[in-house]
Amino acid sequence: MQTKLVRIASIKQLLKRVHIAFAVSIALSASALFAHAEVPEWCRALPRVEYKTLHRVAVRDPWFEVYAVAPAVFAIYEPHQSEETISYLIAGDRQAMLFDTGMGIGDIRKVTAELTRLPIVVLNSHTHNDHVGDNWRFEMIYGMDTDFTRENARGSHEDAQAEITPRQICGKLPKGFDRKAYATRPWKIKTYKHDGDRVDLGGRSLEVIATPGHTPDAICLLDRANGLLFTGDTYYPAPIWLFRPETNLKAYDASIRRLAALAPQIKMVLGAHNIPVAPPSVLLDLVSAFELVQRGKIPATPASHGRVIYKVNNISFLMNASKSGR
Repeated sequence: MQTKLVRIASIKQLLKRVHIAFAVSIALSASALFAHAEVPEWCRALPRVEYKTLHRVAVRDPWFEVYAVAPAVFAIYEPHQSEETISYLIAGDRQAMLFDTGMGIGDIRKVTAELTRLPIVVLNSHTHNDHVGDNWRFEMIYGMDTDFTRENARGSHEDAQAEITPRQICGKLPKGFDRKAYATRPWKIKTYKHDGDRVDLGGRSLEVIATPGHTPDAICLLDRANGLLFTGDTYYPAPIWLFRPETNLKAYDASIRRLAALAPQIKMVLGAHNIPVAPPSVLLDLVSAFELVQRGKIPATPASHGRVIYKVNNISFLMNASKSGR
């Protein structure tokens, strides 16, 4: 009888262990599935294969990746936020220009200090929050002479907060980052720039090309001597945002045609999101694609918030359904 009771107790203990092990296994599986579900879709495409062909430059802050894309030109990439914003440090002999200052999530000034000892001037491709986040860290800031620029220089909290929701972040935010306090801080414009102005960096001249459309203050930078065109958000290899209230489609059409006319002089196009380098042929493709969309020749793919995507080969536009196509 005693032997039988011992056997029953052993069986119960074994069943209990099996039950616990099964429960733990289920919990771990569920946790793994949940973690996988939390990874944003855009994040799963990283790292982008195009970066394998570029020369990476080591910097201390893991929020950024830096690539040498041309002589004395560094693409400062933020792969951990959905915008995948790219700022550019362009060095001359006497000074350097930082074309955009990124999200303001990591400290881009510390990154530039690792790349150059030259004094830095800042000029923004436009003043959406993902391109001006660290403007406040710099003393010499050039700005386009528009009301849109002056208004955005006051800073913003709401737009910045929308950039750090769980669906917008891939991996970890920088150590010590304060989510609640995150905002686009105000900055002071020291000098206003206009279409056709040139900035002399010493041995390197950058020409300001006004390209309104995406925003009223959108510009491109032309390094004519080296065949480099920095296009900001007028062109980048992802759905180009043309849906916000400040967007002007007619102005955008005129601007991209102006850029296309420069294509024979261009060796490299450098956009402000996703991937930093593209051939000059994209400027002609951009005009052709936008023309087809405006003529109603391209079917729309529904996107969120009443928007649609038009895709023509490697060019795509994110637009309001009510204002796109015909």
